[in-house]
Formats: sequence, structure tokens, C-alpha cells
Amino acid sequence: MGISTHILDTTLGRPAVGVEVLLEKLRGSTWMPLARGVTDDDGRCKTLLGQDPLEQTTYRIRFETGAYFKSLNTSTLYPFVEITFTVANYTQHHHIPLLLTANGYTTYRGT
Repeated sequence: MGISTHILDTTLGRPAVGVEVLLEKLRGSTWMPLARGVTDDDGRCKTLLGQDPLEQTTYRIRFETGAYFKSLNTSTLYPFVEITFTVANYTQHHHIPLLLTANGYTTYRGT
């Protein structure tokens, strides 16, 4: 099982392409970088953990939204978005979608 994400730019009604994504894992009180990726033409990063096993711990995904909006010549209130979540069952895949606008965002547990 693993971790994936998907970003939809709800203002434009299309996937957010080319957004840099950083996955980190919490160890004690320190965030440890695990992987980097860039959203594809469908706004997805499908295999953030690669071959690393999913663990029962707390993870954080950081989305570099400022650079994305700058590439669209749009200002944004949020230079980055961080989503922190806890994996309780490491045998399940965790899909963490981001619905994004220049002045707001929301997330949920996807499938």
C-alpha cells in the first residue's frame, strides 16, 4: 500500500499540473523528508512512497502552490499548503486529494 495525491484547480476546473510535492514523516518531533514528486498531466502523484513501506505514523504532504499560481500569473494567499495526516492502518492505501483555488483549499480522504 502507499500514499498518493491529486490536485484539482477548482477555479479553472482542471487538474493542477506541475505542482511540486514533498512527502515527510514525523519521527519524534522532527519531520523527515521521504520523497519529492511533481503532479502529472492529470494532477496526480501516484507513488509518493515508491518502494518504501507505509508505516503506522504521521505524515505530511507539502504542496508548492505559490510556484504553481505564479506560473499562471495569478497571485495566491497560500504560498504552500501542508496536509498532515495519521496512518492508523498501514495495510490500506491513503489517497490525499487537494481541491485548490488561489484563495482557498480543502482536502479529504480519497480512495
